[in-house]
Amino acid sequence: MTVKILVLKSGEDVIAEVQEMVSSDKVIGYYLTKPCVVKLRNANPVTDDELDPDQPENQTELSVTMYPWAPLAKERSVPVPADWVVTIFTPVDKIHDMYKEDILENGRQDDQTDNSDESTDPGLTD
Repeated sequence: MTVKILVLKSGEDVIAEVQEMVSSDKVIGYYLTKPCVVKLRNANPVTDDELDPDQPENQTELSVTMYPWAPLAKERSVPVPADWVVTIFTPVDKIHDMYKEDILENGRQDDQTDNSDESTDPGLTD
């Protein structure tokens, strides 16, 4: 299984260990193990008065929050039909590591995970 982020038709970004659901050599859906919604937001919005002339204008502090995506599901892997997935991509290393450490290894899927370690990361800017 591989850790991926799926953007769903609902607009949610869901990170999970993903396995393809295949029928007759065609992908019909995905099994999501320990799925969590990923939210990216400004940790400290910057106003015009606070801009540092030495910093790029588009760089702000960002915060990533993860919380369980189907918290009431009894199944270990939640099936999602392929037609509900807009796109799938590999998360940046910091998000992958956060998910792996906080959700997969520590089993904290039942608790909300909030991590602000992503602050002022040039790879995660507005």
